[in-house]
Amino acid sequence: MNPNKALWEKGDFTKLAACMRESGEALVAKLGIKPGLSVLDLGCGDGTTALPEAQLGATVLGVDIAQNLVEAGSKRAKEAGLTNLRFQEGDACDLHDLSDHSFDLVVSIFGAMFAPKPFDVAREMVRVTRPGGRIVMGNWIPGDPTLVAQTLRISSAYTPPPPDGFVSPMLWGMEDHVIERFGKAGIAKEAIAFSREIFTFIASFAPSEFLNRFKNYYGPTMNAFTAAEANGKAQELHQELTDLFTSQNKSSSPSRTSIPATFLLVTVQC
Repeated sequence: MNPNKALWEKGDFTKLAACMRESGEALVAKLGIKPGLSVLDLGCGDGTTALPEAQLGATVLGVDIAQNLVEAGSKRAKEAGLTNLRFQEGDACDLHDLSDHSFDLVVSIFGAMFAPKPFDVAREMVRVTRPGGRIVMGNWIPGDPTLVAQTLRISSAYTPPPPDGFVSPMLWGMEDHVIERFGKAGIAKEAIAFSREIFTFIASFAPSEFLNRFKNYYGPTMNAFTAAEANGKAQELHQELTDLFTSQNKSSSPSRTSIPATFLLVTVQC
């Protein structure tokens, strides 16, 4: 099995995605989506951005490597009555069943950045986008002081070194790497725009419960706790993350969660 597939099917990302809906909708609202637009949502999860894209009238295909998330997204689309949205399993590194120039807009928010072959990902996104179309990526930023980057940083300190050839997904959050990858796919530097934006995790429960969702359902954090337990350091890891989640919470109530996280928004004109 593709190790990336195993990672994202290991937990249940829907438990975290439930805290991402408001920011997902707000992000999509800024993309200028009109009825009839053809959209590929790549690394779509259970449809945090795919559903609002379809609700704005676009014809949307959500592609994700995790079969459980494809099934969850299909269920959400059906419940919402969205006949213009469908989900299918696929690998962002190899979209062989999608035709050249078949989408007006390709969106990947914290999705394709985790695929293991970034140059292949850039090439495939460019290939399936029609000339004159756009690619929009949201990518976490390495070293950023906000939640996700710090969670991944802390978790990595408790896990074994990655295998030879591993490319950190966080490099998608660095402008020079983005330019290089899309440059290899034929996109000029001048056609790529960057901005730093905020994505807020919102929940009606305390940060401690939000952390539990990372611990129990988010593949990378699950792996970190498994490794930490084997080394007798699970409590140390839990305390570090507890301090992080508590300190990052901006809610006026300690029993609710509102945690902003900075990301790099990439817009590519094809």
